[in-house]
Amino acid sequence: MKQRTHLQFSSLIGQQKAKDLLIKSFMRGRMSHAFLFRGPAGVGKKTAAAIFATLINCANHQAGESCGTCSSCVKFTAASHPDFHVIAPDGAAIKIKQVRDLKHMLTFPPFEADYRVVVLEDVHTMRREAANSLLKILEEPPENTLLILTADDSATVLPTIISRCQTIPFYPLSYDAVAGLLISEDIDPPTARTLAVASAGRIGQARLLNDKNLLPLRQEIISSLLALSPDQPEAVVKVFDLSEKSAKLKDNLEDLLNLLTLWLRDLILDKTSERTAQKAFPDHENELSTARLRWNVSELFDRIELIEKAKKQLLRNCNRAMVCEVLFFALL
Repeated sequence: MKQRTHLQFSSLIGQQKAKDLLIKSFMRGRMSHAFLFRGPAGVGKKTAAAIFATLINCANHQAGESCGTCSSCVKFTAASHPDFHVIAPDGAAIKIKQVRDLKHMLTFPPFEADYRVVVLEDVHTMRREAANSLLKILEEPPENTLLILTADDSATVLPTIISRCQTIPFYPLSYDAVAGLLISEDIDPPTARTLAVASAGRIGQARLLNDKNLLPLRQEIISSLLALSPDQPEAVVKVFDLSEKSAKLKDNLEDLLNLLTLWLRDLILDKTSERTAQKAFPDHENELSTARLRWNVSELFDRIELIEKAKKQLLRNCNRAMVCEVLFFALL
């Protein structure tokens, strides 16, 4: 299992309300048997769950922070603590078998810690059978066990599950906070600013966009759109090439399409004199100048609709390369 860096709440960027709620509940000895960390993907929910799990079993905690040196903290950092468990989706969802295995494990007491902590990631992915099985655990919570559920705020979670948990809200970070964190990770400032806006303040998403090298492919697509017209023979070859590259992104293809939408949004803001608004690509003025002459506002909205249509086709498992070919030809 991969070793973790010892983290404390002071190292978690933003999320002050979540940190205050969790620290107060621990310091007052009034912890719920189950928490629901709810907010956008990539804003620190899973990191906060690991920090909180480390804190509540720390032997030498002070002022709501774990020490990092006691036996429990050392085991958490080494990812070898016997009473810390993470249940993540198996494929697209948490399966009923995973919940049944959890129920069996909970029939036994913790191995050594005061609290066994179980983190169930992305519970919004659960099918009804698995969710109902989890609900039975929440209705009769085992002693000395803390359940931490995470879920996207835009997704559906059973109301009965929500009602049996203390909800801890998580929010997007400011663009400045995300950009600053990325710069500290040796990403150049212009790229960091673009990633901050493109990720909508979600640091996890910003890192994903950077790791998958989506920005260079976005640049290549836009440069081709601006340089080619549908009647040029080389346009066919280029579209096929870009479609093949894009299709290889698989599940990250939607992220690429979102980047194209953000660029079109920048153009609309530019054309409607909303130049003080935060643009996703503020350092690409040459692109904006060229595109400004090519499309009017109505045509830009039409192209955004084309991208949304392509995203819906991807959800229906249509062939990725074919979806991209049709889209890129239509965008020319």
